[in-house]
Amino acid sequence: MSQVLTDLDTAAYALRLGDDALVHGQQLCAWAYSSPEIEQDVAMLNLALDLLGQARALLTRAGELEGRGRDEDDLAFLRDEPSWTNALIVELDGGDFARTTARQLLVSAYTVPLWTELCGSADPVLAGVAGKAVKEVAYHLDHARSWTVRLGDGTPESARRMQAGLEDVWPYAFELFAVDPLVERLVARGVAADPTRLEPVWRSTVEAVLAEARLAVPETTWRPAGGRSGRHTEGFGHLLAELQHVHRSHPGASW
Repeated sequence: MSQVLTDLDTAAYALRLGDDALVHGQQLCAWAYSSPEIEQDVAMLNLALDLLGQARALLTRAGELEGRGRDEDDLAFLRDEPSWTNALIVELDGGDFARTTARQLLVSAYTVPLWTELCGSADPVLAGVAGKAVKEVAYHLDHARSWTVRLGDGTPESARRMQAGLEDVWPYAFELFAVDPLVERLVARGVAADPTRLEPVWRSTVEAVLAEARLAVPETTWRPAGGRSGRHTEGFGHLLAELQHVHRSHPGASW
């Protein structure tokens, strides 16, 4: 019985990470043909493809460990809203390009130390995913840093929008570092990354970028949460409907 519970813990953790990646990738796809430059259409879709690859590996691992016979497609396309455990920040509407850039900066500054630490995970599959993902998210962070500086240290209008985007998404970032019993158990086993070790690295990275971009670090005590336990934002249902529409409309179809 203890082995089953251990597997379920790791499955739940892999599912969280997979949900983060898949939902974030889905949001980035919205910028196809809508970015300020044609090169950014390609760049945003490449970021989304990286996240899709991470999600596929993580959802597959979650399905293997939970022992319910579900594969990556089942977990991506056949779960209802309350069973998704992604952090709220990745499901936020992108708004304008500056707000999307702000979200990308905050999330990427978290995933770089996350995957770096998970390279040493006691779960061999998570460690393997991390070995590839850490290289991908390093580029994601570099891309976000470049655009944050470009917008923040650009025109008065671009700086205004970049600061407003930061103010909007900043409170949601702290859910990424929440510690609950699941994380505590897995950190003790060497499976999960310790959020208390990730947050100082994240803050140092973000604050350095904002200083370069001549932007202010937002100040707020409001820290919305709930995504990890299946309580999502109003727009998440619409995002999920778009993500799952084809699969649910043609159950059992082969391509």
